[in-house]
Amino acid sequence: MRVLLLNMPWSPIDLPSLALGILKRSVDERVPGATCEVLHANLEFTDWITRRTEFSAEDYEYYALSSYFLGCGDWVFSSALYDDPAWKEAEFTEVMAGKLRSSRMRMTRRLHTVVPEFVEEIAQRVADLAPDVVGLTSTFQQNTAALAAARHIKRLAPQVVTVMGGANCDAEQGAAVHRNFPFVDFVVRGEGEDAFPRLLEALRDGSAAGAAAGIPGLCHRSDGTSVANPMPAGPLPPAAILPPDYSGYFERLAASVARNWVEPKLVVEGARGCWWGEKHHCTFCGLNGSFMKFRSKSPDTFYQEIMDLAERHRVLDMYVVDNILDMRYLSTVLPRIIDSGYDLRMHIEIKANMRRPQLQVLADAGLIYVQPGIESLNSRVLDLMDKGVSGCQNVRMLRDAAETGLSVSWNYLHGFPGETDADYDPVIRQLPALEHLNPPVDLSARIAIERFSPYFNRPELGFTGLRPEEHYLFTYDLPEEELHDLAYVFQAPERGIGEDTVSRLNDAIAAWKKHHTDARLTHTDLGDEIVLVSRRHSFQWRTKRLTDPFGVAVFRLLDQPHSPDALHRKATADPAFADRTARQVRELLDEWTALGVTFTDAGQYVHVAPASVNQDLLRLDYMNHQHARPASARAEGHVTAARPAPAPALP
Repeated sequence: MRVLLLNMPWSPIDLPSLALGILKRSVDERVPGATCEVLHANLEFTDWITRRTEFSAEDYEYYALSSYFLGCGDWVFSSALYDDPAWKEAEFTEVMAGKLRSSRMRMTRRLHTVVPEFVEEIAQRVADLAPDVVGLTSTFQQNTAALAAARHIKRLAPQVVTVMGGANCDAEQGAAVHRNFPFVDFVVRGEGEDAFPRLLEALRDGSAAGAAAGIPGLCHRSDGTSVANPMPAGPLPPAAILPPDYSGYFERLAASVARNWVEPKLVVEGARGCWWGEKHHCTFCGLNGSFMKFRSKSPDTFYQEIMDLAERHRVLDMYVVDNILDMRYLSTVLPRIIDSGYDLRMHIEIKANMRRPQLQVLADAGLIYVQPGIESLNSRVLDLMDKGVSGCQNVRMLRDAAETGLSVSWNYLHGFPGETDADYDPVIRQLPALEHLNPPVDLSARIAIERFSPYFNRPELGFTGLRPEEHYLFTYDLPEEELHDLAYVFQAPERGIGEDTVSRLNDAIAAWKKHHTDARLTHTDLGDEIVLVSRRHSFQWRTKRLTDPFGVAVFRLLDQPHSPDALHRKATADPAFADRTARQVRELLDEWTALGVTFTDAGQYVHVAPASVNQDLLRLDYMNHQHARPASARAEGHVTAARPAPAPALP
């Protein structure tokens, strides 16, 4: 049996497909007599389109990622799906006229016209390879490209069995794909490394019709009618999650024009599900689909997979796809990576309440890009999300990440039922104080209603009458009730803050992003005093020395969020400060907040000044020269700002 796995656009070009890498290994190891290859059609498309248009790496990233909520990437390939180079062009143009700049509109319409030719060529190539089974993965904006390829393959080679799977085929989405597109023979819903080999064995043995009914989640046909088997009762155990086989990807990339566009990264997987989501599912989050249950590979297994992939492919950049870090790995996998001598550069998602020593372990292990799911700096809005963190904790994360050299990738979200303008006003006022810390990747965005999220499943949380987002209407030729099952993103009435507050918030974020590169704020603790150095657009002061022992003690406590009463209680526990009053604490906090040294939210305060990176050298210099130079000159000349974290770079 010959199996071909097809990775259509718009799969990212700097990453091999984890899904197909796992499926390739599962076929090779679990289906006797089968061979499996991966056709990297996303790279084939890159070479094909650059010979015909002025197409760039920025363009590919736009259609693969940036335009997801507009659906541009899927609309591009709808022309190939429906054999019509002008498929719903008028509808697309009318809706998108106010959303796309003219150059992007021209490129999208041009791609829409020419991609049917590419799909025909890929389908012919597949037919010439004469596989028995073609497996197509669909995640994000791959759906129409994958469907179009399946349709044309089936037309050229009706005997080839077509199978689709991936995130766009989970639960009712997969059932809708199978019902509405008869050229897709089977749809694997959920985790495929068990169902796909079982299906292949049944096809090999000539028993597919009977065996299909026993494979959980599988969609198949009985007497021409689409049948969706019940979803699996539970997720796969971590021991059943195979490491990927990326054979061929790096070789194909090396021969592609894309090699000049991107630095390739390995995709690694230590865990599935979300341990926080099991307890508190964030209200807007649709990740994990059918299975939220958190399960992770053993530390030994995950470490060995990382090392094996790095050694085999000679690539040190890695994207860890886990929705959230298994905290065990901090004391197991990551120390071994630190000791390995490999200069790995890794990206991973974490929880925003991690402490500085934990962040330091991440940094030392090469996890230089972290995505902590910050989303907001206001505690009340964070409570509406069920995030389990406070605004001050999120600011502390940004501060400590800057201190440890981690680059934080995060988004600011708004539009939550129950939020008010008053929740945003104090945050907007204080954003200039944070210009030295990593700003959001983009301006604040109104939340999208995603399938599988609590907002989708529980209308009592504030969203009712959900309809598929508008772009599905001009991408597919389906009635709305079918689109409702196919879609992942939904239209809903706007909730939360109004456009005036959104504008003020985004103006403040835009200023943050503009001034971030040149902004600095650090502190140096010299024992009997603390020296602060500032270079921020909205603050005139440059150096401040905290010499009052009580002020020094309070500042040190503000390493963690505290209320004024808690600060007073802890500081005055020292007999030397027993006579200090709560009013004096509040006066300090008011002064420091006005200077942009502290951030306050929900009655708590935290300081926002990372420690300078050369503290030891500074302390030595200070001790040797404190009588030789004025204090202001010492601070100005020798307190070095923390090394700026590299700009966030998401694949």
